[in-house]
Amino acid sequence: MSSVTEATTTAIGVRTGADDLVAALQELGVEIAFGLPGVHNLAVWEAAAAAGLRLVGVRHEQTAVYAADGYARATGRLGVAVVTTGPGAANTLGATGEAMASGAPVLVVATDIPTTLRRPGVHRGVLHETRDQGAMFAPVTKLTVTCDSAGRLGEETVRAGAVALTAATGPVYLGVPTDLLSQPVDGARPTAPDVPPSATAPEADVARAVELLTAARRPLIWAGGGALRSGAGEVLGRLAEQLAAPVVTTYNGRGVLRPDHPCLVPGPAHVPEIGALWDDADLVIAVGSDLDGMTTQNWAMPQPATLLAVNVDAADANKNYPADLTLVGDATTVVGQLLAGTPPRDGLPQLRERLAGLGDRVRALVAAEDPQAAQLLDVLDRVSAPEGVLPDGMLLADMCIAGYWVAAFGRVPGPRRLAFPMGWGTLGYAFPAALGAALAGQGRALALVGDGGFLFACGELAAVAQEQPALTVVIVDDGGYGMLRFDQVHSGTPTRGVDLVTPDFVALARSFGVPADSVDGFGPEFESRLTAALGATGPNVLVVRAALTPPPSTSPRWYRRQGPR
Repeated sequence: MSSVTEATTTAIGVRTGADDLVAALQELGVEIAFGLPGVHNLAVWEAAAAAGLRLVGVRHEQTAVYAADGYARATGRLGVAVVTTGPGAANTLGATGEAMASGAPVLVVATDIPTTLRRPGVHRGVLHETRDQGAMFAPVTKLTVTCDSAGRLGEETVRAGAVALTAATGPVYLGVPTDLLSQPVDGARPTAPDVPPSATAPEADVARAVELLTAARRPLIWAGGGALRSGAGEVLGRLAEQLAAPVVTTYNGRGVLRPDHPCLVPGPAHVPEIGALWDDADLVIAVGSDLDGMTTQNWAMPQPATLLAVNVDAADANKNYPADLTLVGDATTVVGQLLAGTPPRDGLPQLRERLAGLGDRVRALVAAEDPQAAQLLDVLDRVSAPEGVLPDGMLLADMCIAGYWVAAFGRVPGPRRLAFPMGWGTLGYAFPAALGAALAGQGRALALVGDGGFLFACGELAAVAQEQPALTVVIVDDGGYGMLRFDQVHSGTPTRGVDLVTPDFVALARSFGVPADSVDGFGPEFESRLTAALGATGPNVLVVRAALTPPPSTSPRWYRRQGPR
């Protein structure tokens, strides 16, 4: 039987492997998935339609995973991408790597060649065949699962999804030989496992940690993506107030504290005055962070006098800066344990005043560095305020200069309100990820992209026109790869490969039926047109002709210039 027939013929009324796969996804709480149809996976689309699972068609497999990633970051729920065999699966790897590096719970469901045509140890040349499709995913996933039986497909799907959702969250690959989708199955369908209780740290370790907190005179809290994904913001903020400790957030930790929290440090550690908080601390409490290279300027920050780590993974917590004590467990639970045992101290009013003054100096630095960047940040601050037009939405920024400014210096209204691909650094992330975030129903999504990165996935204008999400795309057009151009100019080398021929973006969007407009710079006209775009009901595009200077948070401008450790 041909693979086409195997993938598409199912006896009426017979429960199939595809039905169990879809039922398992629904058991995991999945209501929407993203995918690209192929001859091998059409049975999944049919089963999804029959079961009422919304399967959104995109135009490239990589963007299917980006959309699933954006959905997962917006909601904390499982994001799902359904793709086809061989090249279709391979096309997802860049986006899957970003999900892995940023801790996004994504399940990549990819079909594989039929079991009836597979010969162990032999590459026969079947359409879309690879020698080992699952092995391609091993470096960029928590787990790879290849199902070998239609009867176990529901069970394996539940297992794969549960692993993706278990802290530390991340992507999982599920490989499904296409003939399993049409095979009849019977027996009970698997149910999602009970959510295990949050992991606590041993009481003896907590007691030692409380001793460190009590003895410290200049504590600093360093909050990473693990703290945000755990939902630790409330207890983390209370602990910071109890300790009168400033809180520095990483890219993935932005928004874990509300922007008006008295202990929130108003900027990244790449600003010397903020970096000095780390240097001067006699105790650093790293919560849910691996202290990666981008936030520590490739580990040029000195080893803290004392380092207390809170992490679900002890190896992850200690791989870059060895901790004096590691509390292994869920960030919310463990920080709650510390909060219960730590006596309050004086100094919160003085800290609030100190950080307010630091905030004034950071804003002055931004205005001096690039007045246009300051305008952009001010406008985004106003539109995302509670009284603004984006009070509940999400900003997804690409690795363009505007995105770097916003990710480092922008005001983030709360958790899951900013997504930035600084896990792996994949250009072209924000637009397709914003499609997933917009369809999550959490509020309007705003994608901030450069002209170069937008072209990675501009075909998704078709998906946007088809699905009509509440999505605004701001394209900052500086005529090419502005960040790379900056690197070349400042190193004295010719600008090669960075000055791009680009389309008329307004005409391009309108050709898909997506409303579009353009403006010069980030002044009052930009704010007026952005406000109108964000107030619309459907998708739209706003093109901004502007060239920005990279912020101090980008690697060519790091003030700690040591090489990698």
